[in-house]
Amino acid sequence: MPWEKSFDEQEVVDKAMQVFWKKGYEATSIADLIESTGINRGSLYNAFGGKKQLFMQSLIKYDTDTRRAILAELERLDNPTLAFKKFFTMLAQQELNDPDKKGCFLVNTAIELYGHDDETQSLLRQGAAEFESFFRRGIEVAQIRNEMPTSLDATATAKVLYSLVVAMRVLGRGLYDETALLAIAKQAELLTALPAET
Repeated sequence: MPWEKSFDEQEVVDKAMQVFWKKGYEATSIADLIESTGINRGSLYNAFGGKKQLFMQSLIKYDTDTRRAILAELERLDNPTLAFKKFFTMLAQQELNDPDKKGCFLVNTAIELYGHDDETQSLLRQGAAEFESFFRRGIEVAQIRNEMPTSLDATATAKVLYSLVVAMRVLGRGLYDETALLAIAKQAELLTALPAET
């Protein structure tokens, strides 16, 4: 009789993602994954190939369901200044409302970058590049609409904004309190709400 799965693969990936997100790749054991997903070792290896492959599927799921979804929603606002403000305020609230202080799965993985292979590093670099592109496009649109000064370097400012995202994700895991996180969000807002040139 052929082997049949008695579980939903996407549900398993989602459960595994929560473990990897909270503990990191290195600290997550096969035993952790078996316990969290409810499937046995043989099923895990048969369905996913192993810990590394399940980690990659978890990271891709997080990237698709979280980063890409959030940026797409913000771009639909068609108002870069408002989108940037909403985004940084949302980041602060997410960090403050997370009892586990998990931060961002992508950022956490990037901190472990030295321990990952080319496939993982490529996904992380792509995520960072797309974040910067989101900010750069928004700045350029605002400049065309005379809502931000054309003297502002869109590429450099996008990198600064992304660095603030990373800072909030890392420092929000417990080192910074609400006042400090909201101060970063406010600085990002001020940076992207400069008056246009007259």
